[in-house]
Amino acid sequence: MTEVMVRVGDTELCAETFGDRSAPSILLIAGASSPMDWWDEEFCLRLAEGGRFVLRYDHRDTGRSTCSPPGEPGYSGTDLCDDVVHLIDTLADGRAHLAGLSMGGGIAQYVAIEHPKRVATLTLLSTSPGYADDLPPMADSLKATYADPVPEPDWTDREAVAKYLVELHRPLAGTHFDETSALGIARRVAERSIDPRSAKNHWLVGGDGEDLRPRLGEIVAPTLVIHGTEDRMFPAAHGQALAREIPDAELLLLERVGHEVPPRPTWDRVIPAILRHTER
Repeated sequence: MTEVMVRVGDTELCAETFGDRSAPSILLIAGASSPMDWWDEEFCLRLAEGGRFVLRYDHRDTGRSTCSPPGEPGYSGTDLCDDVVHLIDTLADGRAHLAGLSMGGGIAQYVAIEHPKRVATLTLLSTSPGYADDLPPMADSLKATYADPVPEPDWTDREAVAKYLVELHRPLAGTHFDETSALGIARRVAERSIDPRSAKNHWLVGGDGEDLRPRLGEIVAPTLVIHGTEDRMFPAAHGQALAREIPDAELLLLERVGHEVPPRPTWDRVIPAILRHTER
């Protein structure tokens, strides 16, 4: 595992790499407000052991990447997409397999449409083509959770921050939620983050306003859609829509999985599926 800092204009992005630099590259793109730590280190190592050069990174305003003041993001959603293009060019010699989760899946869709030559394959996890009348909305139980949010912690107390992050993830997860594992990751997030408050800036960021769903048919990268049957943010119909509207996409539904990075009990299915897919 090697940590590198990649400069994009006035911004620095913190990234980590696993495996042989000469192997095919796979770039893991986390969801909103999430640094790279939520891609479990062992998950990354198992992909690397399967013959991939694995990259994970901290979005702007997360982890050790450049942070804006809380409540004042100095970038757009398009900038978050352009960060991925820059990472591909800098760390993957201009072409990579992309695996994006939730917001990261939206970013991956954008890059696959706008920069097709840079994307070898596409893996979309727990993401959506966008809310629309023909797709189910967020589950009422999750809406209720957001209507009564978890109280913010003392941001100077790292253990309190870690426990707060666990409580944010708990309602998103499915039956497989592992509190011990989540707390371990959350402690690393609290320890590594320049300012964990800034991660909420992602919810204030806008894109260029374009609805990408009508352009899904333009995606030429072989696509694998992985979606949990207990996803309350984007119910399974969102993943099914992606698999239906992206040409020749494959769909892997995970029972008892919510809106989350694939939990450990699913790895024996998910990791081989990603390795097979990225052999293309």
